[in-house]
Amino acid sequence: MEKFPEINWSEVARDSIKRKITQLNFLKGFNIDSDITPEDALKLGKEISEHLIKRYKSEQK
Repeated sequence: MEKFPEINWSEVARDSIKRKITQLNFLKGFNIDSDITPEDALKLGKEISEHLIKRYKSEQK
């Protein structure tokens, strides 16, 4: 932070906090009507990650 004194770090922090609150509110609302279990969500996330890894590896060849 000391390397960039021209940056208004309070504003950066404030914007970051606002963005995080917006994300959390979205997730809270999204989760209310969801039938998916936390275990299902983790499994789905792993499957998506594996798919993306394969896709990015194939694109790099």
